[in-house]
Amino acid sequence: MEKTTIQLSKEMKSQLETFGSKSETFEIILRRIYSLAVKEQLREFLLSSEGCVTAEEALERAKKRWQK
Repeated sequence: MEKTTIQLSKEMKSQLETFGSKSETFEIILRRIYSLAVKEQLREFLLSSEGCVTAEEALERAKKRWQK
């Protein structure tokens, strides 16, 4: 895998170090943080109530739309 260099402040480097143990590389630490961030985004998306309606409201809409 090709490697690259990123610049961080010393403060950020110190903060990242707190997420790992001495045997872990920054690559491992960042992969773990990325994985947690992806899971958090998915959780927020799935639990978001934006654009949702209650079951009762959905039933009322359905009754109005498909009247006999």
